[in-house]
Amino acid sequence: MQARRSASPWFASVLPGRAARAGTDALALAAALLIATLLRHDGRIGEVDFRGLVALSAVAALVHTAAGIHFGLYTGRWAYGCFEEIAALVKTAVVVTPALFLLDTLLGRLVPRSAIIAAGLIALVFAAGVRYTVRLLKDSRLRPKPEHGIRVVVMGAGEGATQVIRAMLRSPRSPYVPVALLDDDPAKRTYRIMGVPVAGNRDAMAEVVRRFDAEAVVIAIPSASAELIRALTDLARPLNADLKVVPPVVELFGRKVRVEDIRPVSHEDLLGRREIGIDLAAVAGYLEGRRVLVTGAGGSIGSELCRQVARFNPAQLIMLDRDESGLHAVQLSLDGRGMLDDRNLVVADIRDQQRLDEVFAEHKPHVVFHAAALKHLPLLEMHPSEALKTNIIGTYQILQTALRHNVDRLVNISTDKAADPCSVLGYSKRITERLTAAADALSTGTYCSVRFGNVLGSRGSVLTAFAAQVESGGPITVTHPDVNRYFMTVQEAVRLVVQAGALDSAGEVLVLDMGEPVRIADVAKRIADAADQHIQIVYTGLRPGEKIAEILLGPDEPDHRPNHPLISQAPVPPLDGAVLSLLDPAAPRADLIAVLHWLAESPALPVHQTSPGPATAVPNGWHRPAPVSKQRHPQAAAVPPARRP
Repeated sequence: MQARRSASPWFASVLPGRAARAGTDALALAAALLIATLLRHDGRIGEVDFRGLVALSAVAALVHTAAGIHFGLYTGRWAYGCFEEIAALVKTAVVVTPALFLLDTLLGRLVPRSAIIAAGLIALVFAAGVRYTVRLLKDSRLRPKPEHGIRVVVMGAGEGATQVIRAMLRSPRSPYVPVALLDDDPAKRTYRIMGVPVAGNRDAMAEVVRRFDAEAVVIAIPSASAELIRALTDLARPLNADLKVVPPVVELFGRKVRVEDIRPVSHEDLLGRREIGIDLAAVAGYLEGRRVLVTGAGGSIGSELCRQVARFNPAQLIMLDRDESGLHAVQLSLDGRGMLDDRNLVVADIRDQQRLDEVFAEHKPHVVFHAAALKHLPLLEMHPSEALKTNIIGTYQILQTALRHNVDRLVNISTDKAADPCSVLGYSKRITERLTAAADALSTGTYCSVRFGNVLGSRGSVLTAFAAQVESGGPITVTHPDVNRYFMTVQEAVRLVVQAGALDSAGEVLVLDMGEPVRIADVAKRIADAADQHIQIVYTGLRPGEKIAEILLGPDEPDHRPNHPLISQAPVPPLDGAVLSLLDPAAPRADLIAVLHWLAESPALPVHQTSPGPATAVPNGWHRPAPVSKQRHPQAAAVPPARRP
């Protein structure tokens, strides 16, 4: 009884509309039969057999309705008047016309045969015309009033612009009213999108903004590079018009652009935007249905890793961090709840070997992304023992634990400071790359490192520091006028990290292509110019361990890209964990740094089965895992087996 009551409103609200569509199409077919018959008889009404015409029209209505239901015209499969529905309408006409031809023959030639063929075409035009008219009326009602919205010029006339304009013009509450388009493609000079014309190219921006009295310019190119956005920003700056942008492709992750996505241009857009391709099949092959553990999950890299991995439907996503507030934030971003009641949220310190064994024993991860690390270069120069404890021993313990628990795939997050290192941070991360290569030699799976440079939007990034300095009134401090760095947005970096994890690798370091380096002084000047007050720029001098220009590949590392155009794969000399016995966190600072330097650049020290265990500086030496089958997890079949030297 309850089910019947709940079904009644559905039928009451849906059936009348669908019946109206079927009735309208039947009337269109009847009118088409009448017109075609009159045309056949040169307009002589007396020669028309109206009784036969009515009978055939009734039969035609039944046949057309049955065919329409079969092809989805009256089952609510598509929006009214969309291209898919028009395609179904054509299929229906193709079926109905010969069916009427046959029935008319069986019923005794009620109308001329030529009239039936013509009626099929006329009815198709009528039915499509009705749908188009209804859609125009609906769109006109949804369009925002020009006087109530911000008049915008849209840069770009591609698919992104089409989505943006459709979103703007199909919401009465849209704050934007598109008035013109700009596009550099000469073939689009006469192009229109929903009535909005292309009025010129980017060089005509100033003239078009004035002519159409626009208040804002929207860059509707999700794949726009940072170079293009900087160029358009420079063109728009003198126009007294707000400049806005749609998110990059990597943030949209396949969905359509919405009005809510339109936002002011950020420094991330100006510095780190690139279109990143990803092999979805390969990535899904090692993540979908697998248990994935992310260390440092509360940090900027780790939290974005969690968000992107979650999109590939892992069986479990285990998020490990010692920062409970960071875990709370990442859970909020994933499910909107943040109740902290999920066993997959793990509070643990990678320095604690016993706790790591407990976590791996409980969750049995197949894939590990190791993002937990200390990363601030000046602090680690002052406190190298902390780099040893967290970056080196912590990573070593993660690797050992992964080996003991037969983790199939591990990705160690490294940094460009590890290329030809000259700082404590660089030494420690280079050592972790070498420890990872040694672990790969012992594993039946794939253990690799991924190296990249500065991540925009990460905690403690240069943009965050500059923004805080501007807010406090300045000055902005830059170490050296010529210092330059590589930049990439956190979404782009993580997208490539996830892709790198799918590549065939043998203990290599996978180096992400980060485009061209950017002068920090130029970034500081752009931020200072955008401030509401005068902001001074002060040069403070390079700090210990800093380089004027970072590099992504060391002098002995070739730029070899066998699997992905944006990922270099460089060999790494392995380092036996037994040598960590040489490291003592309590040693004098200068001595500890010297040993770190030596370990980072020493010749290959491969793992030997009989290697002696280290001293008390680390808990254990390298251990071979228990013998396991070479057969990989069945769900990782899409990923090629790792090569072995």
